[in-house]
This record gives sequence, C-alpha cells and structure tokens, in this order.
Amino acid sequence: MSTRAVFSEHDNEPVHGLPGVLPAGEHLVWQGAPEWRSHALNAYHVRSLTLYFSLMVLARGGYLLLEGASLLDAVTGMVGPALFAAIALAIMTGIAILSARSTVYTVTSKRVVIRQGIALESTINLPFAVIESAALKLRRDGSGDLALTMQKPHRVSYVWLWPHVRSWHLLQPQPSLRSLADAETAADRLSRAFQAAVPEARRAGSTVDGSAELAA
Repeated sequence: MSTRAVFSEHDNEPVHGLPGVLPAGEHLVWQGAPEWRSHALNAYHVRSLTLYFSLMVLARGGYLLLEGASLLDAVTGMVGPALFAAIALAIMTGIAILSARSTVYTVTSKRVVIRQGIALESTINLPFAVIESAALKLRRDGSGDLALTMQKPHRVSYVWLWPHVRSWHLLQPQPSLRSLADAETAADRLSRAFQAAVPEARRAGSTVDGSAELAA
C-alpha cells in the first residue's frame, strides 16, 4: 500500500511553512523549527566530529614524536590537520545552521507537516490517520526531539527526509521534529490535536489506535 505521506516541491508558500492555504475546517496548532546549536550538536554530530578530529590531530603529533621529531616540529606537523579539521567543522556547522533556518515544522488540527531542504525545498504531509504514536526525547540543554511512529505499511524515505528522522531507525523510518527548543510544548499541542482528531479518523476507516500519549 502506498503511503499517504506525500512529498511535494514548491516555489512559494501561501502560508509560512505550508505549500498551500489550509482547507476549511483545519487550523494551525503549533509551528516551530530546529534550534541551530542543538541541531548542529545532535543531528549533525558536530560534538562527536570535534572529538574525532581532535584525536586524529593528537595522534599525528604523537606519531611525529615517536619518529624522533622535536616537540616544536610535532606541533608544527599538527597545524595542517588541525586547520583541515577546523574547516570541516565550520562547513558542517554552516550546513546545520542552513538546515535549521530552512526547516519549518507545523502541526495542524489534522496533520504534521515538515518543510525542509536547503537547495531544494520540499514538504511532507503526515495525516494523523497514518501516525500511530509519538515519542518525546528531552536533552539536558532543554532541547528535544519528537519522533513519529507511522502505521504499517506506511513509511517515508530515510535518506530523503534526513536529518528529520529518528537516528538509526532505517527499516521503519520515524519522521522527527528535531532539536526543538520548546519540545514539551510541541508534544503537548500535538497530543491534544491528535486526540481530538482520532474519532474523526476512525469514522473514515483509519486504524489509528488513539495512542496519542507521548513517551519519554
């Protein structure tokens, strides 16, 4: 069965974050975007990359010392790798910032909408009828992710939607609202809208089981 989560490209937005005007009877519940610092650290793994590059630079210096180089020569030999690492981290951080700025997450009374894409923007619509549940993950810095589990056989492309998917869930990708500064608010608004829409979805023949509670 083909999924009801439809990808669409667009050149303009009649409503911010949406490819079209909301239909009659549907209203905006919540709208937000990734917080770029959290997005860089947690979605683009800049912290882990920094640690990796630091170890590589230190390993370069250690190797030179073991080969008989002086401390000054070892430090000099580390400059090139360190510069390369700094450029790579700056590029990755820049991409994360662009990703955060080009992304808009929208929750309406009937669906979740993810508008994403830096060079080529696209929108994915996730009607409540294909969403089984949502899980909230909070971090120490106050940011959080809201991952959506889709009812089988509905699915989305992990590659197409990355980084707006739950990490490592490749076989059954979970679209995610990543690095939200107000994750608890978003979760509460989604839960309320989901619960209000479930009876209507059931009358339409959906198998939504009403699991709108948001697990930690």
